[in-house]
Amino acid sequence: MANEQSNSANPNVDLKYRRKKNAEEMKHQVVTFVLMIFFTVISFIAVAMEDFSHWFIKPVILLLAVIQVVFQLYYFMHMKNKGHGTIALFLFSGLAVGLITVLTFLTIVWL
Repeated sequence: MANEQSNSANPNVDLKYRRKKNAEEMKHQVVTFVLMIFFTVISFIAVAMEDFSHWFIKPVILLLAVIQVVFQLYYFMHMKNKGHGTIALFLFSGLAVGLITVLTFLTIVWL
């Protein structure tokens, strides 16, 4: 359904198609936004509860942060749409360089 396009000569059909696609897109964004708010609330509750160890809380918060970054890129930055391959390449290349740099400095400090 993501690759369907209306090629009719009737503008009313094209308008209905665009409205349907926009409503679908908005639904996905609202669901993603609610999930991100839910993950943020979970993070705050995990920190506020004193029963959990910091060895448990830190990885959980980092995992939720990574999930939120993926949601941000995929839905709100429209990386799922066609034509964003070059942008994704540069973005993930920069991420790889950053991670390698952090790993390099951590290795230098620990040795």
